[in-house]
Amino acid sequence: MSETLSIDQVLYSGTGLAHTPARGAVLVPFTLPGEVVEVALPPSGHQAQLLCVLTPSLDRVPPECPHFGECGGCHYQMANYPAQLELKETILKGVLRSAGIDSAPEPQLHAAEPWGYRNRIRLRVARSGGWEAGGEDESGGRAEEPPGDGALRLGYNRHGGTEFLAISTCLIAAPVLWSTAKSLLAAAAEDRDAAYWLNAALEVELFCDHTMKRVQITLFCLPRTKPIFGSFDRLHIALQAYAPQNVLITATAAAAFDPRTGPTGRMLAEAGAPGLNYRVLEESYWISRGGFFQVNRFLLETLVQLVLNGDDQPRAGGLAWDLFAGVGLFSRVLVRTFQRVTAVEANPSAAADLRSALPKREPAITVHECTTLEFLRRAVLDRDRPELIVLDPPRAGAGEEACGLLGRIQARTVVYVSCDPTTLARDLAVLLPQYRLRALHLVDLFPQTFHLETVAILEVR
Repeated sequence: MSETLSIDQVLYSGTGLAHTPARGAVLVPFTLPGEVVEVALPPSGHQAQLLCVLTPSLDRVPPECPHFGECGGCHYQMANYPAQLELKETILKGVLRSAGIDSAPEPQLHAAEPWGYRNRIRLRVARSGGWEAGGEDESGGRAEEPPGDGALRLGYNRHGGTEFLAISTCLIAAPVLWSTAKSLLAAAAEDRDAAYWLNAALEVELFCDHTMKRVQITLFCLPRTKPIFGSFDRLHIALQAYAPQNVLITATAAAAFDPRTGPTGRMLAEAGAPGLNYRVLEESYWISRGGFFQVNRFLLETLVQLVLNGDDQPRAGGLAWDLFAGVGLFSRVLVRTFQRVTAVEANPSAAADLRSALPKREPAITVHECTTLEFLRRAVLDRDRPELIVLDPPRAGAGEEACGLLGRIQARTVVYVSCDPTTLARDLAVLLPQYRLRALHLVDLFPQTFHLETVAILEVR
């Protein structure tokens, strides 16, 4: 059954919202406010299928990517980039108002090149022929050619589901990443060892450094995969031969992969360096294989500067805390203007990367390998109080208990870096009785998608 609807607004999910007398709220993907659209309504539920746009928005443009609408990665390519930023600003304000935060300052927008910005992508691998990895050559020789035609495809999930979609390009990825992805397929088509390992992989992650001259390839393999003697070293040589010009490849079969439980962390084989150096604001960060790092290569410096600087001058003082510190993106810069920095990170690999990067002349940074909540439960009993607290939690946010403890600590300034406005709003509602929201920055780390990054600056009342 089809129906004509008018789109009232766009939600944080990137989906347009319309209303019908019979169904109430209806969600329509790939639409913009004010558009009149024809949709197919399901027998039940609220998710409609867009059939055509009858009255397009003036902000509507043809999507750049041939996979837009089918691929689950992007949501806003049908809008020009200024309109995308306006949408995100409106959504951020609406989410905060819904949480009862009515006096938020006007968001300051920070944007850069909206294409080719990702320094990391993770692709699914699909095979034709039905060959299953895990066979072992008892003689230790080269891997056998898999039966069938051995064709491999790389792709993402289809929009709204988990079905595989083969892709021929990814326009939000750094160009070197998609060039490397194509070189993987070319190597697998002609090299036995590349074919063996790529046929064993369910997913492949590509991560490039700041120069786009080094690319780390990580294969997430079937759980029964058995390394054949010498095959992974030969794979690494083959990949380097097929790699884009002047690009150094480092490869890993980083983990066995169980489709039911995900990566197990079991290392199968590796070749080349175990990580990458990434340079931001004259600091070089070592990121071990699989470690978290911000993905937008154009706005990393902007993000760090927003945390580092206040009122056009560096934040400074005796003690700063960097919670959810990762590999020290903020800690390593804060130590320039604070006498001491305490970094808190629960991931052992990231904490180890941060520790190993600290020179002996820099004892001012102390690394605590624990969760932020564990740290705060102990720290609230201490007398040592920071002037600045920086927190950059995952999408789940810091949490109400952690924010309650931050309210008791009452640092002079709190800088909250958020990748989810809904959890940010929840946490701000806990913090604001003790703090005043002084500034709000919308940093568009994820153009073409509904995701948005916010930096909230709070001062103690």
